[in-house]
Amino acid sequence: MLRRTLLLLIAGLMAAWGGTAFAQKDIRWGTSAVGSSGHRALVALADMLNREMTKYQITVQPTPGAIVTVKGYATGQFDGYYGADIAFYELANDSNRFKGFKANMKRQPVQSLWTYTISMGTGIHVRDKDKIKSWRDLDGKVLFTGNPPWDTRAHLNRLYDALGIKTKYRQVDLSAAGSILERGGIEGIAIYTAGEAGIPPWVTEAGLATDWAALNPSPEEIAALKKAGFAVIEQKPDVFKRDVHADKVILMPFYYGFHVGLEVPAEDVYQMLTIIDKNAAALAKADKAFAQIAKDMAGFQRLGVTAAADLVPIHPGLAKYMREKGVWDAKWDSKVAKQ
Repeated sequence: MLRRTLLLLIAGLMAAWGGTAFAQKDIRWGTSAVGSSGHRALVALADMLNREMTKYQITVQPTPGAIVTVKGYATGQFDGYYGADIAFYELANDSNRFKGFKANMKRQPVQSLWTYTISMGTGIHVRDKDKIKSWRDLDGKVLFTGNPPWDTRAHLNRLYDALGIKTKYRQVDLSAAGSILERGGIEGIAIYTAGEAGIPPWVTEAGLATDWAALNPSPEEIAALKKAGFAVIEQKPDVFKRDVHADKVILMPFYYGFHVGLEVPAEDVYQMLTIIDKNAAALAKADKAFAQIAKDMAGFQRLGVTAAADLVPIHPGLAKYMREKGVWDAKWDSKVAKQ
């Protein structure tokens, strides 16, 4: 009798508190490979959220690339994923890396947290500076532009395609990219910043093994990229913390986020975003990639949603946060997912 009474009391308390009073929920959050910007950033984010949002326990799960996490979420392998606007574009249009994938989907990815831009460029060995002077000089050259599943590689390839550049790809181990560039086994590498402030560990490591120089597109190439709809920024070279043999670095950004799906309630996503907003400065100290949300968390969500609103639905928790912060556009009302 006493046992039955206790069970009824516990059941009543859990019902009153939404059924989660004593349940800690695990989030298996997929990200990119160890050595990437995404892996380093999610480790910092998960560490903070595990302290501040104790009803959840986040485990960081590295994969060969961010696209693997989006597909893994859609098929039930992960609870959180590392999603970029370019991946969502391919998913929505059944193209490139997502060609034919929709038939395998068990659930629809949504957007719930935008964290930073990744801004892409190209580096060459300094010995080639006088013969490779613009991006079109890369035509036919052998490059390592990142691992095959990476969004960084997909975005850089889109940029090359827009200029009619056909490069040859050689896959190498991340830790060996610099030494292989030094030996001449490849003629260029992808270079990029996260949040216009952080550098992926593998690019930093490459700079220790070889003397690479930033290769900027020519003014005509920049104009062509802008006409094709790509954003273009000028990055101060000191962000790379080495001599890149250029007084400015021209990079092309796209948007990245760490997203969860509709299995996480709107109120919890809203709370997560509020916690991240409150702790954004500390996150930026842990990883410079978060500098953009430390500067303007709400404004950056607006930029991310603007880039992807027509590609994947918007988590209602993100919509609530943005409405509260005054950065919501009513034209997105119909884009909010239903829970």
